Amino acid sequence: MGNKDSLAVVMPVYNEEGAIAAVLDKWLSMLDRLDDVEYQIHVYNDGSKDKTKEILDQYEKGKENKLIVHNKPNSGHGATILLGYQENSRNHDWIFQIDSDDEMGPELFPDLWERRRDYDFLLGIREGRKQVLPRKIISFVSRQVVRIFYGKRTVWDVNSPYRLMRSKVFYKIYQEIPRDTFAPNVIISGMVAKCGLRYYQQMIPQRDRQTGEVSIKKWKLFKAAVKSFWQTITFAFR
Repeated sequence: MGNKDSLAVVMPVYNEEGAIAAVLDKWLSMLDRLDDVEYQIHVYNDGSKDKTKEILDQYEKGKENKLIVHNKPNSGHGATILLGYQENSRNHDWIFQIDSDDEMGPELFPDLWERRRDYDFLLGIREGRKQVLPRKIISFVSRQVVRIFYGKRTVWDVNSPYRLMRSKVFYKIYQEIPRDTFAPNVIISGMVAKCGLRYYQQMIPQRDRQTGEVSIKKWKLFKAAVKSFWQTITFAFR
């Protein structure tokens, strides 16, 4: 892709008919303003049951290969982003993952991109994040699991969906993570510590979700957390 660094933006989508067009508008506008990148936004529609697919299929038209929509059966957020990493890291210098809920915007992405030369992993820490108590506990335990089993020199927000990763460093890691992993981003954060990679962290404002709703709640949230903790620990000893 010429002398510019190539970037694949991996964006999982599930039932976001109310927000997805506006979210894509923001990211495409911001990325178009950067003069040192050739990018593609890879949107993975994870079996949405609303009108997300129709909106994406129409939106994709005329985007000159800058936006690529992947419609797939539902497999969950973790499996979807992992698929995006595995499919795109071979052909791009960098992978950036962002969720489609518009909770974290593109305004500060240029700051991360500008710093990329000196780091392998650049992470946005969610600032102003509002969590119910169970999610606060899960975030705390996830961080402690990573520190205990992967190394204390790790990032703070281990499951942040705002991460820029150097492909040649992470390609093998992506391929080794099992496809059914619930929270691959937690494992990836752990590998940053375990492999002694160069990382940078920056606060990124997180705003409240305006459309849609969180799909994993209450008992499902507890079961998902237990599965994530076990998979994260198991991978550390692979």
